[in-house]
Amino acid sequence: MTEADRLKVLAFALRAIGAFAIFGFYPLTVIWPSGWVWHSGQSEYLVMIMALYATLGIFLIIAARSPKDHLSLISFAIWSSIVHGGVMAAQSLSESRHVHHLYGDVLVLFVAAAVLAYLCPQALMWRFASRSASSSNGRDADE
Repeated sequence: MTEADRLKVLAFALRAIGAFAIFGFYPLTVIWPSGWVWHSGQSEYLVMIMALYATLGIFLIIAARSPKDHLSLISFAIWSSIVHGGVMAAQSLSESRHVHHLYGDVLVLFVAAAVLAYLCPQALMWRFASRSASSSNGRDADE
């Protein structure tokens, strides 16, 4: 796959994942609660987590306009999905009543992370500390 093709597919993936985060989570909590809802009944947690993912979805759609300019956001989407999915996977395995999450929200987070990591390996390997702290003269130490 050429770099130009990869960027086009990445932009599509960012839009698709973003739209799913905005519009897909809530219907799945109604249709398949055992795979998408961690608390019974009306939960403030559910509203909060859906709001966070809807916000991330909006920013992923914005990032699709120019993915190379949004590597830190794509990196966050990859790594937060891995960490969140990992925590939920551990919780699913520790309590049998949550095992359906392994085929629901946990799987979706891991698939989204894998797709973004494959299409944007530079975001997967993002250098969080590419520059050292500013020195006393106000310039970066590695300049």
